[in-house]
Amino acid sequence: MKIDLHKIQIRKVIAGYKDSAEEGVVAYAGKLDIRPKYQREFVYKEKQRNAVIETIKNSFPLNVMYWMIREDGGYEVLDGQQRTISIGQYVNGDFSLNDRFFHNLTKEEQDKILDYELMIYFCEGTDKERLDWFRIINIAGEKLTDQEIRNAVYTGPWLSDAKLKFSKTHCAAYLLANDGGQLVSGSPIRQEYLETALSWINDGKIEDYMAKHQHDKNADKLWQYFQNVVAWTRKTFPNYRREMSNVPWGVLYNEFKDKKFDSKKLEKEITELMQNEDVTKKSGIYEYVLTGNEKFLNIRAFTDKMKREAYERQKGICPHCKGENKKKKWEIEEMEADHITPWHEGGKTTAENCQMLCKEHNRTKSGK
Repeated sequence: MKIDLHKIQIRKVIAGYKDSAEEGVVAYAGKLDIRPKYQREFVYKEKQRNAVIETIKNSFPLNVMYWMIREDGGYEVLDGQQRTISIGQYVNGDFSLNDRFFHNLTKEEQDKILDYELMIYFCEGTDKERLDWFRIINIAGEKLTDQEIRNAVYTGPWLSDAKLKFSKTHCAAYLLANDGGQLVSGSPIRQEYLETALSWINDGKIEDYMAKHQHDKNADKLWQYFQNVVAWTRKTFPNYRREMSNVPWGVLYNEFKDKKFDSKKLEKEITELMQNEDVTKKSGIYEYVLTGNEKFLNIRAFTDKMKREAYERQKGICPHCKGENKKKKWEIEEMEADHITPWHEGGKTTAENCQMLCKEHNRTKSGK
């Protein structure tokens, strides 16, 4: 990682300062992205914002900032976003300090601010080096999410198009996933929709996908994939429930998209499971009805009272140890609770359906 320290006057840094809300904040004659497009907005509180300006007015040192050098020759703020925006806003006349706006200052006072030199490190390196460095310096102020960090590294035409589709308030992905009920949790502006789609399409290997497609002209492939996931989900599970917003639909789509399902039969099973008090994770029902794996349901566990009742009833004897050359009586800590009638066969998590097995037999029985 190559890191060079530069001293740049404020007048140069904020030249061409422009805040276009969700379209981003730029400066340095248009070469610096202070806040890239569709990144959530960080706003310093008044006390923090004023402290930045007071520091500059008194010629005190301001903490160093970090800019990443992009492949197109431009720059992107890695650290120092709020400080830079505070300076730009003050000089732009967006707020006053001690009842004086920037334009109320004398020419001498204005020049003192504009001539102040900011200490800025220019950072350049491989994608991995930049990711690692960004995570290291992302320790103060408002924390960036993992996806916001990735976005700062894998800039290019692909990311610009992906942000347009997935990262803007009421963007296409948001509208599609919420038409008929919310299927994706989180907020587009915080990059959660983009992160979800990337995780789904490449088995969780987000950075690998972004690196591979960084220089693509658009993100049409990702957008088409997302549309396919939503269409498959709506067709397979037409009856919407709020729990569906927490289901990893892309993961299920990847595995089952070519298999035909009877949506009415699935709905009947889902309805019954939704009413089953033993199922503590309702969103996991959708994964369970497709995979048959009970782990997604977080089946309610037997209480200590139920376990003790079964242990006393059995007098500490594991029913599967009978007739074997094994220890006949166990301490309760050496045993585990088990459904006499298996849960998937209709057995309930009740005292009457609880039995205590030695750990070896319980794990053999359950396939653990």
